[in-house]
Amino acid sequence: MTALLITLFVVGYLFIVLEHTTKLDKAAPALLTGVLCWTALILSSGVLEPEAVDSELYHHFAEISGILFFLIGAMTIVELIDLYDGFQIVINMIKTKSKRKLFIIVTLLSFFFSALFDNLTTAIVMASLISKLLHDKNDRWLFAGMVIIAANAGGAWSPIGDVTTTMLWIGNQVTTMNLILEIVLPSIVCTIVPMLILSRNIQGDFERLPTKERTALQTRHSQIILFAGIGLLMFVPIFKTVTHLPPFMGMMFSVGILWAISSTLEKRAKRATNDANANPSIFDALEKIDLPSILFFAGILLAVSALQTAGILKELATFLTDTFGNEDLIVTIIGGASAIFDNVPLVAALQKMYAYPTDHAFWLYLAYCAGTGGSLLIIGSAAGVAIMGIEKINFFWYLKKISWVALIGYLSGCGTYLLIEAFK
Repeated sequence: MTALLITLFVVGYLFIVLEHTTKLDKAAPALLTGVLCWTALILSSGVLEPEAVDSELYHHFAEISGILFFLIGAMTIVELIDLYDGFQIVINMIKTKSKRKLFIIVTLLSFFFSALFDNLTTAIVMASLISKLLHDKNDRWLFAGMVIIAANAGGAWSPIGDVTTTMLWIGNQVTTMNLILEIVLPSIVCTIVPMLILSRNIQGDFERLPTKERTALQTRHSQIILFAGIGLLMFVPIFKTVTHLPPFMGMMFSVGILWAISSTLEKRAKRATNDANANPSIFDALEKIDLPSILFFAGILLAVSALQTAGILKELATFLTDTFGNEDLIVTIIGGASAIFDNVPLVAALQKMYAYPTDHAFWLYLAYCAGTGGSLLIIGSAAGVAIMGIEKINFFWYLKKISWVALIGYLSGCGTYLLIEAFK
């Protein structure tokens, strides 16, 4: 049974990794892998009784559902802000014409936006910003490469900035305040070092493109949705701390509040303009949610939970500890491996493999490494894949121009975290 489960997981994983070769969305093999692993588990005689497998499945799916509803809520808020052109307000605030200054501004915006929203959304928003400001393809690609690094680093120190940090937060491996305090400095180093290296090759000015005209009412509504959305996203960790309810409850509460605000603005816009489509609806935002990504997370987390129920992950943890000995080295290697393999199943597996207490150095270092290691290759993170599709960046161009800088940043951040830990 162990061999069968491992085979199913590895084959499914290969289809996920080879998504761009097979042209099959990774959600499909992830769902098949998750279901087949549990099917093999329940049909294996002498391992667990069917009733025990059912009980374990419902237990794990309760945890998985919390992650999925959290992500759906976060995506809804961000999509609604985008539909209201809330991010255009940020673009309009950029006044410089210097490419180097713009490069620094884009890097910092990517870093902090990722902590507030998530790295995937930030990558998409910043790619749109870059395309509206820069004409030259080489300039755009260089900026986009830095956006990937900064967005992944920014997401690593926020409980809502990256799927893996969200998983660790929801799983009570890390708390909001300790995650921020312990990881923000390594993440800053991981961003600043590549930014300083790449900025040396950026010179000259750029010509700003004209922005579309907007009425005073549209601008005011954009501002309301932008600042309300940001405030409600920031409210989620506070809600969890005060009520001790799961994070998805706070996210659902925030979606409900923003839904009410959006509906009110929509009615006012209709009365003011006599136009039934004057304002976007939250239903438009719900239609734009990346449902394939949600289903991918569901499938891969189901598969990992099946391996845990079978006891395979515990055996793997013992093997890694006996082989490498140093757990910092294990986490560093896994972070680098997330550039090749998706970081979601890697983190999900480690959550089931190790039983350290909340805010242990192992979990905090994992949050950093899993969040930033994907920048080493353009296919190593959701942010990288999104920008690769938007800007049509060549895999080998990124490998030649950005990967080595991302590696220096990643290792610099690793060294910063380990150095701080050593002096505690």
